[in-house]
Amino acid sequence: MGESFRFTRNQNDRSVGGTTMPKKSRNTRGKIVSAAWKLFYDQGYDETTIEDIIFESGTSKGSFYHYFNGKDDLLSTLSVIFDEKYESLIDEMKEEKPALETLLFLNRELFALIDASVPLELLSRLLSSQLVTHGERHLLDRNRTYFKLLHQIVRRGQEQGDLRSDVSANEIVTGYAMLERGMMYEWCLNNGAYSLAQMAENQMPKLLEGYRKK
Repeated sequence: MGESFRFTRNQNDRSVGGTTMPKKSRNTRGKIVSAAWKLFYDQGYDETTIEDIIFESGTSKGSFYHYFNGKDDLLSTLSVIFDEKYESLIDEMKEEKPALETLLFLNRELFALIDASVPLELLSRLLSSQLVTHGERHLLDRNRTYFKLLHQIVRRGQEQGDLRSDVSANEIVTGYAMLERGMMYEWCLNNGAYSLAQMAENQMPKLLEGYRKK
C-alpha cells in the first residue's frame, strides 16, 4: 500500500474571511452550512426558511445571525462544502500516484458530488453572483483548502518529474481551476442536461495533457 498524501493543515483552526475561527465556532458555523445545503437540496432554496435551517442544525437564532445576515449569505458557502469534500478525500490520495492522475481523481469526485447533491439552480446562482459581486469572490479565495491542496499536488508533480517545470505551479493551478469553473458554467448553461462528472471524465484528461512533462 502506498503512503497517503500528506496535506499540511491546522486541525484546530479554519480561516474564514481572512480571520481564524476557533474550533467550537467553526463547528457551529459548519452545522448551519451543512444543514442549509441539505435542506436546499431536499426541499428547494425558496421553500427553506431560516427557522428550518436553525432547527435542522440544532443551533439558535442568535448563532445563525452571528455568522450570516440572511439566507442569501449561505449561497457563498458552497465553496465550504466543496472544500470539505476535498478534505474527506485526502486519505484516499497516494503519494506515488502521478500528479495528473490525482488531479483527475479530485475533479471526478467533486463533480460527482455536484451531480448527486448540489441543485442546479443554486450552483447557477452562485456562479452568476460571483460575476457581479463587488465583495469577496469566494471561488477565487487562495486561502481555501481547494487551492492549497492543488498547489501541493502540482509542486509534488513537478518535483517528481510528472508535470512540466517550465511553467509555474501557480500557472498550472490557475489553469486547472479555470477548466473546472468553465465546465460548471457550461453545465449550468445547458440546464444540467448531462452528467457533469461524465463530461469531465471525457474532457479533463485531454485538457490537462498539456501540463504533462514530455
